[in-house]
Amino acid sequence: MATAFSPGSVKKPAPEKRPSDQEIVATVNAFKQEMTQIAQKLGELEMEKEEHQLVIDTITPLSKDRKCFRLVGGVLVERTVGDVLPAVTSNTEGIQTIMKQLAARHKQKETELEAYQKKWNVKIRG
Repeated sequence: MATAFSPGSVKKPAPEKRPSDQEIVATVNAFKQEMTQIAQKLGELEMEKEEHQLVIDTITPLSKDRKCFRLVGGVLVERTVGDVLPAVTSNTEGIQTIMKQLAARHKQKETELEAYQKKWNVKIRG
């Protein structure tokens, strides 16, 4: 048995209610705060990556059995260049991966903020 739908029997979803001005301001500020936090973390990671690269550049020409020291969890441990170099290189690659993910997340939040501003016709002044 087939059921026929008349145009009036299908309910359309109710239009989304516009948030209050205070809610819009709070949401925009939350977006901006999260984007600022991501940008700060990116800056910290960039500095850490540069420090790692400096270590890599410094110990690469040294003999692999030469003694060196590495700070692991707040404890200074004695290792050889051959042990430390692969670990520092791996850490640098991990930092670069995290930085790419954070940059993509920052871009996504930026896009979401623009869409939110367009949806509710929000203009940012000064």
